[in-house]
Amino acid sequence: MIVILKNNHNREQLESLINWLQEKGISIHTSIGDAHTILGLVGDTSKLDIDLIAALDIVEDVRRVQEPYKNANRKFHPEDTVIRVRNTQVGGGNLTIMAGPCSVESEEQVVAIAKAVKASGATMLRGGAFKPRTSPYSFQGLGARGIEYLKAAREETGLPIVTELMDLSQLPLFDDVDVIQIGARNMQNFDLLKAVGHQPKPVMIKRGMSATYEEWLMSAEYVMASGNENVILCERGIRTFESYTRNTLDLACIPVLRQLTHLPVVVDPSHATGKYWLVDPLAMGAVATGADGLLIEVHNDPAHALCDGPQSLKPEAFDALAKKLLKLHETVRTLEG
Repeated sequence: MIVILKNNHNREQLESLINWLQEKGISIHTSIGDAHTILGLVGDTSKLDIDLIAALDIVEDVRRVQEPYKNANRKFHPEDTVIRVRNTQVGGGNLTIMAGPCSVESEEQVVAIAKAVKASGATMLRGGAFKPRTSPYSFQGLGARGIEYLKAAREETGLPIVTELMDLSQLPLFDDVDVIQIGARNMQNFDLLKAVGHQPKPVMIKRGMSATYEEWLMSAEYVMASGNENVILCERGIRTFESYTRNTLDLACIPVLRQLTHLPVVVDPSHATGKYWLVDPLAMGAVATGADGLLIEVHNDPAHALCDGPQSLKPEAFDALAKKLLKLHETVRTLEG
């Protein structure tokens, strides 16, 4: 349920309403927008008298919300959420490009790639220290050492770092990571979601391979219900009957999520396709469709990469793509008005 307050509402009446709701076991999420203040009521609202609340002098309207996600729901929070990350942000009209290797292989490698992608316009460095792999015999990442290498690259370039958390036991190692990524395989690891919800760092949740929009948003709800509202959604392709590409990129999710949620949406065309030559057109499509950012894999020697070389761009290819993406983004913003 949401309660929309009148402009210039009486503060004492508002406090009285909030106290009454809390006494009935209702949690309240307050969203202050340009035009209205909205109270999002979370809990068992079935026994609340809508007519009684609507009759209050300070209340303009009361609406029931059918969707099971409350904090992530745009009805609770009409204004787009902007996630601040060090000297940059995700959302708020800018295009965030997160680029870097699928997996961190050495300090020299990740620092060199970080310098290259920053020069091309990337504003965050992505790189895997812990790697979930289908085969137990594949490279699993450098672990804690990989995080230290990412931090060294940040020290050299100033780029905030984005890396994947796979297990609760790893969380202490992420104290100095800027954005914690929850991978597709862990999208419904609810204990992990609650744990990252109890800390303040931004959390990027990748869509599960067969997840619906509602299931994806409910994963965001787990994080937000635990206290952390800094959530980014990442579309990385879903599993369909088509086997030519690694996954099927669902660009329709961008306008759909714009309707359903206030959270920023980024797109990972690298994992979606598994083929480097498809990254360019799908990244352009994501920007044209309104994505807030992109997650792109870049490797200085894809042929010898320890992880996902076939989907990685070389720095010079990324440079050409980034220039097109930034220009297209400006064009889209102009057309939107």
